[in-house]
Amino acid sequence: MPRLHEYLEPNANRYGIVPIEIQSIFEIKYKSGYMATQGNMLIHRIFDLLEYYANQFPHQKMLSGKSKGEWLHYTGQEVSELSAQVAKSLMTMGIDPHSRIGIIANNEPRWNIADMGIQQVGAITVPVYVTLHEDELLQIFNHAEVSLIFVGDIALEHKIQKIQERLKVQPILISFSEETKCMRWEDFLDLGTSIPSNILQHRQASVQTEDIATIIYTSGTTGEPKGVMLTHGNMISNFTTNAPEMPVKPGDKALSFLPLCHVYERMCTYMYMYAGLSIWYAEGLEKISDNLKEVQPHIFTTVPRLLERVYDKILLKGRGLSGIARVLFLWSIRIGHQYEIGSERTLMYGIQLKIARLLIFKKWRSGLGGNVKAIVSGGAALQPRLARIFWAAGIPVAEGYGLTETSPVVAVNTFTPDRIRFSTVGKVIKGCNVKILPENENDPEGEILVQGPNLMKGYYRSPELTAEVIDADGWFHTGDIGKIDADGFLRITDRKKEIFKTSGGKYIAPQPIENKMKESMYIQQAMVIGEYQDHPAALIVIDREQIKRYLNAIHIAFQEEDLHLHPEVRKCILKEIKNTYASLSVLERIHKFTIVPDEWGQETRELTPTLKLRRKFISLKYHAEIEALYS
Repeated sequence: MPRLHEYLEPNANRYGIVPIEIQSIFEIKYKSGYMATQGNMLIHRIFDLLEYYANQFPHQKMLSGKSKGEWLHYTGQEVSELSAQVAKSLMTMGIDPHSRIGIIANNEPRWNIADMGIQQVGAITVPVYVTLHEDELLQIFNHAEVSLIFVGDIALEHKIQKIQERLKVQPILISFSEETKCMRWEDFLDLGTSIPSNILQHRQASVQTEDIATIIYTSGTTGEPKGVMLTHGNMISNFTTNAPEMPVKPGDKALSFLPLCHVYERMCTYMYMYAGLSIWYAEGLEKISDNLKEVQPHIFTTVPRLLERVYDKILLKGRGLSGIARVLFLWSIRIGHQYEIGSERTLMYGIQLKIARLLIFKKWRSGLGGNVKAIVSGGAALQPRLARIFWAAGIPVAEGYGLTETSPVVAVNTFTPDRIRFSTVGKVIKGCNVKILPENENDPEGEILVQGPNLMKGYYRSPELTAEVIDADGWFHTGDIGKIDADGFLRITDRKKEIFKTSGGKYIAPQPIENKMKESMYIQQAMVIGEYQDHPAALIVIDREQIKRYLNAIHIAFQEEDLHLHPEVRKCILKEIKNTYASLSVLERIHKFTIVPDEWGQETRELTPTLKLRRKFISLKYHAEIEALYS
């Protein structure tokens, strides 16, 4: 291994490295702030989790990820040492406190290791989705002025290089991949080998609880992304509050597949560490099923769309059965949809549920690895029927609510009978305050306002935008509409910005209508429209595989490319939409719709990385179709 000066001198121009001058150590003093204690360990910066984990669980696998088909495992001590090495190398490269460092990579242990190393030098992690369009990356990296970017693979490296000439600051790229034209991860780690540990300790000591740990750019469903500044204290307050609510114990396994750049998965990762869990990273969305069976996790987080897909596949397989097997399957589904918390204690239903679990639902648990104690769903509304049937199957699913600006959890259902209620997002977490701001004083429903230690420091370089959402009394205006029931459960009814008014003056909340339509196995996505029109309408994305099976079952010929135009398909979708009428008011019912030819995805930009609809983009894309609906 070359000595530091031997590596730096020939490579200084290539990588733009400026060696730091080693400074003397001064007395270490800590400022006050939001802190948490675990055992005898004080956690007042996020990276304090590393020392805690290494001391409490010295031989336990902390992080695991696959490389070339083989699992690679890192103990807490190894993660701590590698993160310190990242920090030393960043110091060698002249990274100052408060510098912004980007990460664009799929989930893997080095993502966490880089993140923890960035924090230890007082720099700020700026994570981004691997699926972002080049223009969005340019926008974010220019706004944050990142000076260095950790890149996951050669494809992402090329993505950055395409915009590099238009970046205000030319960042150094560090690649996790061996196939690269920029600096390799291993070479980067070698840079800091000559820095003494006490120098790093001095730098760590300068990092305070109230310092910014990360800037997370919101997905921008309605406009340009905003950089949410979250402090160490913000995140610590959230993961220490939520950890005791999870029905897991040290040594249990968590499977991670939601992007780590999303605030929810990021916070949960810290929460897993705090709870002493082992974190295993899935190989990708296409390998989740295999990884669930292989890892056999006790907990994982997800978004509703993924649970919907799991359920649709189960239904499809069950409906393909015949004879008594089909009868038992459909009977079990009906039993599952009747589930209420505690209903297994009633005599008749309890007996029926035991039979359904023994004959049908145990296979569902097996498909998820067999050990699942908890699934936590966030990011969008979870259909109550899904929550009921998964609970009936012995697979507890808890829905929560939060925003990037609140680090993120504001309220969450937990896994005890008095703290979960279907169709709600649970009770407000400890330490967080919520109030409802109605449009008139007699209305129990209104905008949700939040205050607490989890509330962001503000939007980066945007004091005017910060002032728009955080009022003079420190209340954050979420833009979400909701109400709190008599038992303290929070119910989200819609997004304030998504609610629209018809020409007749009726306010329409699109999300509940869309969720009802998506309960159909034939409807993959739906977007309700109709602002200033005389009635709402919808754009529909069909589930092509389910529709093809339907047409084959009734012996109807079709052309693959014209599936969305087929009259039998339209009849099928109309029937499914009419099934929603019973739960909607007359003015909310969808009478007109268009089936669009394309599936909506992240790459084609109809969906955000968290699978939410980009309503403005979709409306512009299908402008002609929308005009035709109302012509």
